Amino acid sequence: MPQPANNPIDPDAIGSGSEAGLQRARTVLRWVIVAALAVGIAAFYVLSAAAEELTGKVVRVADGDTITVLDRGNTQHKIRLMGIDAPEKGQAFGNKSRESLAAMVAGRNVVVEWHKRDRYGRLVGQVFADRHDAGLVQIERGMAWHYKQYAREQQPSDAQGYAHAEVEAKAARRGLWADPKAMPPWEWRRTKAAN
Repeated sequence: MPQPANNPIDPDAIGSGSEAGLQRARTVLRWVIVAALAVGIAAFYVLSAAAEELTGKVVRVADGDTITVLDRGNTQHKIRLMGIDAPEKGQAFGNKSRESLAAMVAGRNVVVEWHKRDRYGRLVGQVFADRHDAGLVQIERGMAWHYKQYAREQQPSDAQGYAHAEVEAKAARRGLWADPKAMPPWEWRRTKAAN
């Protein structure tokens, strides 16, 4: 069957060992490899650049998953800890969750690796205090839920670690898990909005 004229590789020429056909096939293969490498390198830089870093001092702890960080330029940034949802202020364990986070980060320098802003304009990211992931610690202490609805925005290893920490905290009945009927904050907010 004849090949279209614009086909860069003529299978009949390759099969017969034609020097021109082999040369063309090598050239096409080189370009395919170069293109694949370029795409791979570009993807690496896009993924690496996806997380921005903010360093500063925690000047306010609003609740168990929201803080305010003052950067070196004296600009305040509201931060929503990625991957967790802590009890609300009017909810059972709301104050204890805030106190737990405050004990960990209040007045301390932290590093925030953030990826986006939420609908309220807060930076959403991981907060590290003394190289400890504050969100993970909140879950381990039973002071927050792993916010599985947004797990796809986490690195897979972080999502797995958060999920595992929640299972362990629940099994040990730590913090909010002491209440067998603990209501997740997203359900609590929905109930409050309906009333």
